[in-house]
Amino acid sequence: MMETNELNTGPHEVKLDSWISCAPFEKLVGIKIEMAENGRACLTMPFVYELAQGQGLAHGGAIVTLADTAVAIAIKSVVPPGNRFGTTSLSAKFLRPVKKGILTAKAEAVMVKERQVEGKTTVFDDENRPVMEFSAVFKLAGKGMSSTQK
Repeated sequence: MMETNELNTGPHEVKLDSWISCAPFEKLVGIKIEMAENGRACLTMPFVYELAQGQGLAHGGAIVTLADTAVAIAIKSVVPPGNRFGTTSLSAKFLRPVKKGILTAKAEAVMVKERQVEGKTTVFDDENRPVMEFSAVFKLAGKGMSSTQK
C-alpha cells in the first residue's frame, strides 16, 4: 500500500473538456451525459463489477453519484459557464436493488431562492423501472440561473 506522502492528495486543478462535461471522478465511474438543456439532464452509467457492493448489487454510493451529477449537469445547462456551485444537502430513497445493466438518471433543477437550486432525479434500471428517487439542494456562488428557470 502506498504511503499518504507518496500520493498526490491535492489540491488539484481540474480542466474540463467543456462547461457541460464529466469531471475525472464521473469519468472514472463511467458516467455519460446523454442530454442537458433548459434545467434538465439525462445521464447514464453502466453497472460494472467495480461499482458492486459485497452482495453483488450496485453500490448505493455509485447510484447517488449518478443522481447528484445529473442535477449538477441540469444546473450547468442554465447557469453561465464558470459559475461555481455545490451540493449542500441531499436525500436518496432506494426503491429496488440493481443487479445488472445501464442506469439512467433523469434530473431537473429549479431555482427556489437567490443562489439556491433544488434538484430532483429519478434513476431507472435498464428495464425502465425506477430504482431511486433523489433530491438535493445546491448553493450557487454566482449570479444564478437564467430568467427562464426562476
